[in-house]
Amino acid sequence: MKVLIKQATIVAPSSPFNGKTKDIFIKDGIIQSIADIISEKADKIIEQLGLHVSIGWMDIFAHFCDPGFEYRETLETGANAAAAGGFTDVIVIANTNPIIHTKSQIEYIIQKSASLPVTIHPTGAITKNAEGNELAEMYDMLEAGAIAFSDGIHSLQSPGILLKALQYVLPFDGVIIQRPDDKTINAHGLVNEGIISTQLGLPAKPAIAEELMIARDIELVKYTNSKIHFSGISTKKSIELITKAKAEGLKVTCSVTPYNLFFSDEDLTTYDTNLKVNPPLRTKEDVLALCEALKKGVIDSIASHHIPQNWDAKTCEFEYAKNGMIGLETLFGVVGSMVNSKWTINELVEILSVLPRKIFSVSVPEIKEGAAAKLTLFNPEIEYIFDEAMIKSRSKNSAFIGKKLKGKVIGIINGKSSHFN
Repeated sequence: MKVLIKQATIVAPSSPFNGKTKDIFIKDGIIQSIADIISEKADKIIEQLGLHVSIGWMDIFAHFCDPGFEYRETLETGANAAAAGGFTDVIVIANTNPIIHTKSQIEYIIQKSASLPVTIHPTGAITKNAEGNELAEMYDMLEAGAIAFSDGIHSLQSPGILLKALQYVLPFDGVIIQRPDDKTINAHGLVNEGIISTQLGLPAKPAIAEELMIARDIELVKYTNSKIHFSGISTKKSIELITKAKAEGLKVTCSVTPYNLFFSDEDLTTYDTNLKVNPPLRTKEDVLALCEALKKGVIDSIASHHIPQNWDAKTCEFEYAKNGMIGLETLFGVVGSMVNSKWTINELVEILSVLPRKIFSVSVPEIKEGAAAKLTLFNPEIEYIFDEAMIKSRSKNSAFIGKKLKGKVIGIINGKSSHFN
């Protein structure tokens, strides 16, 4: 297939074409030429005012629910949602049924997703069945293609087990992903503890449940000299702990969810069950601290925490609703509407594409002649109201429906595969 991208502003800080407006001609997934004007005949021509192109974006925490929960999402619908959101690569968590904790299950994800427009990178569970009791066979999963190890939405509670896991992955420079949440601290809390939880009369979980686990895990990283990634940090104190750890040279990275950048606990007054999430929505002070930490580079990336839930799991009383929100399709628009006025396009692309790959030692694609095409096409200036009809995910549990977002994804090209909105 031949694709011709017309008059696109190239956003690639390491490329000599960075900031220049060029035509790009792609044949069978390979960039053939980049020039001011290209007149080659093509099967698909992409041309529109304000068009930008960057290397493909990567998300580092999404749930595609396959196998076992296909009524919520499948690898196919998840890949379509990711492509619609501008992602060429997605790291999926292991909380399927059965849990992804063996070599054969990693191979299943890789083989089943091989023909999809998005490259799916499976994580293997740290512990058998993600129960937190006994280490899974991580090296076998690494050999089969696991990109990292995580019990996903289940935080690893035992410091002894986490210590063993950190020691286990050290020889092959592996990464442990942790969603920090001490479940012994008010495990039945539904929202952030504070004034809003009191006003709403909802059981609350204090921020210290996250912060204590981060402090504990940082000490274990200091002891082992291994790598840990905290996904979904959400408080000002968490940022302070991670800032200190990085200053000490520890191998600690972290990411924030789009909803923790956009919403605060004050938005819970409508009891919208789509806002029942983990990490929970925090205070406005926390939201401002997260945005500032992202700007300063303390927070390394934005992770969608794309957690599909079916209609029944959200159309009920707040107390009984399941945690989670889909987020792949809205991530760019959320970031654009929140911080685009303070950021350059280069900085946004760095966060969405380069930094996630550096965390997990994935080679960074290039925009140059002869390179494999792994591209995201977007317009950072388009403003629009996000509508349910735009959702490609099988589930529709998004609190961003009806919200004004800024930044529109045009499509992706990932080798010989492509997807255009």
